[in-house]
Amino acid sequence: MQDRIQAAVDEIGQVLLGKEQQIRLALCCLLAGGHLLIEDLPGMGKTTLAHALARVFGLDFNRIQFTSDLLPADILGVSIFDQPNACFTFHPGPIFSQLILADEINRATPKTQSALLEAMEEGQVSVEGETRPLPAPFFVIATQNPVSLAGTFPLPESQLDRFLMRIGIGYPDPKAERELLERGVEPEQARLVRQSLGLEDLVAMRKAAGSVRLSPLLLDYVQRLIAYTRDNEHFRFGLSPRGSIAVVRAARTWAYMEGRDHALPEDVQAVLPAVVEHRLRVGVEAEGRSAPALVQRLLSEVDVFR
Repeated sequence: MQDRIQAAVDEIGQVLLGKEQQIRLALCCLLAGGHLLIEDLPGMGKTTLAHALARVFGLDFNRIQFTSDLLPADILGVSIFDQPNACFTFHPGPIFSQLILADEINRATPKTQSALLEAMEEGQVSVEGETRPLPAPFFVIATQNPVSLAGTFPLPESQLDRFLMRIGIGYPDPKAERELLERGVEPEQARLVRQSLGLEDLVAMRKAAGSVRLSPLLLDYVQRLIAYTRDNEHFRFGLSPRGSIAVVRAARTWAYMEGRDHALPEDVQAVLPAVVEHRLRVGVEAEGRSAPALVQRLLSEVDVFR
């Protein structure tokens, strides 16, 4: 199965050049059953990655473009009066799909952003007093521009915590950028991605990843990392239990993608920045430092074995 995972990574890598680590993290998030937040400048390939992930698994896909005038009903759906039958008929919104791209999510108001909370946590939505299940699997990829850009509404901590991972794409390296310049820009280039895995593969991979073994020594290491964030004054607040569970889920899945039936400290270290950076806030004692810098300090100061 690891060969097929690598084939999927290579397939997506044809349209997102030189970004294998980001592609593998995105796949890890999907296989772990979480939701993904991609934060970067416009034009870096965020939307391309989301489209490519949907195509490589053959998932039903909908894109929702978030704007300041978007309403919750535009996402969830609404009931419209059916005059011939003298009754209201519910018309599902775009959220009723297996993979949702919430494009530029932080351009919408907090009220509209919150329309995703129940869907991301429980796989269902409540509309007009009725609870409606969403398709399974249900996966949200949200993209957002840096909050320093004009016209953005920062995501609240409660919503950030719903995302298993947050990643950035970053500028391409010179070799990848040269290839991109020589190739030219293809409209809707994600359509070049071929399906290499199916829904049955996704279900089987999730089940197998969940059975990856965690040794007591590894769990001790994870607990020391978590305790560091809670006890160190450089962090305003530490990781929640949901955050600590997210670390373990992601590490298990990363180990599975590496072809092992047990997780190692290297698996925890590989996924930790993507899992915790958006969950942590810099404390007063560390003003002027970034969350990524503090997470790297966390990894360097916490011993793997004690």
